[in-house]
Amino acid sequence: MQDLPHYYRVAATGQAEGEVILSADDVDPIPSAAPPEFGGPGGRWSPETLLVASVSTCFVLSFRSVARASKLAWQHLSCDVDGVLERVDGSNRFTRFTVKPTLVLGDAANADKAQRCLRKAEQVCLITNSLSADIELQPTIENPAHS
Repeated sequence: MQDLPHYYRVAATGQAEGEVILSADDVDPIPSAAPPEFGGPGGRWSPETLLVASVSTCFVLSFRSVARASKLAWQHLSCDVDGVLERVDGSNRFTRFTVKPTLVLGDAANADKAQRCLRKAEQVCLITNSLSADIELQPTIENPAHS
């Protein structure tokens, strides 16, 4: 890891109607739009879905790091995240994220270590650490060798 602080820059460009194009150095542009819940067309990434995607992606990347440091052998991790947007004190805000990782192991002997690594990944995830919403972890560990 590089020394802190790290700096990130993203640009958003749009017209009076239609898509907003997100861009950043060294990555492909992403078309985005308001979600259907806010009168948008759907079918595009929205600020809301991008935020929930950031929680999911950061959890997977955090887990990779924790598992590597813990020498945990694992095969696959998927992470579903449900975000709840509500009106609180006159403002819309995300109030809760339910993080539902499903971890596939190759060896049942690693289940306890895997559980600890999943909890540690939740603790070190910089995106959820940057949010004021409640975070609930609902992990599932699967072992195909013993199914």
